[in-house]
Amino acid sequence: MTMCTLLLFVGCSNNQPMSPSSIDKEKKNITNVIESYVASRQTRDIESVKALLSTDVDQLTSRGVWRYGIDAATAGMKNSTKKNPGNRSISVKTVRFLKNDVSLADSQYTIKGIKGKPDRILWSSFTLVKNSDEKWLITSIRNQKPTGKK
Repeated sequence: MTMCTLLLFVGCSNNQPMSPSSIDKEKKNITNVIESYVASRQTRDIESVKALLSTDVDQLTSRGVWRYGIDAATAGMKNSTKKNPGNRSISVKTVRFLKNDVSLADSQYTIKGIKGKPDRILWSSFTLVKNSDEKWLITSIRNQKPTGKK
């Protein structure tokens, strides 16, 4: 096998279809990362949040504010959690694979127990990438307030 053929084979191997059992396992891993993200936000454990994010993460908040990079994102998250107390929960609704190492997860994000206010219900989309250690990291977050009924 020539070096060129070997490089071509190795370069294409990441795009081979995943088996159904592999897909189920990876969906569970992704759901666990997102649930850990929300749990870490809830307990205000910013170091644990950072461990789940790529360094180049970006976030679009439900208020239309962009946060670029891990420092800006986590500083904004810390401030937001402080300003918006309540019990956070998330329910992952779908996980789709754009590539074997890139996924998109859509979820319902709820903040309950806000003094004198109704529950805050958002839709959140997470893009995750698998790093060289085979660990899924959140690389983008998009939060939006739903309009209308599904």
